[in-house]
Amino acid sequence: MKKITTWILVADGARAHIVKNEGPGKGLAAVMDHDFATSHVPSREYGTDKPGRGFESADGARHGKEPRIDFHTYEKTRFAKMIADNLERAADRNAYDRLVLVAPPKTLGDLRKALGMEAGSRVSGELNKDLTHLDIHELSRHLELLVPC
Repeated sequence: MKKITTWILVADGARAHIVKNEGPGKGLAAVMDHDFATSHVPSREYGTDKPGRGFESADGARHGKEPRIDFHTYEKTRFAKMIADNLERAADRNAYDRLVLVAPPKTLGDLRKALGMEAGSRVSGELNKDLTHLDIHELSRHLELLVPC
């Protein structure tokens, strides 16, 4: 009987790590010797301190202009895409059979959108929580219903 390997991605908008389970009673183990991380600076750090000002054409009233992109949100979305690309490459190599996503709502949505067909078809469960701050032993208690550790 072939063992079923489940990868569990635990992520938020700035950091992520992947652990695996290879069957009931096997517990969790780190997949990689490093975590994924990015630094997000506040949106105000990406441009000028003050947004530009504009005038109304009808009455000459002035108003502030908002930037077209919230760079902080953009960086979080880009981070989710990078993680999803790594998961897709691993799925292409058959490194795992099932995938469980654990992330806050916004990051979970970004990950769902970014996953390719191969990795997306292996998603067997999701947990809508930020558990990135937990160590591997505490994490297994939160995953009991999704993965038989």
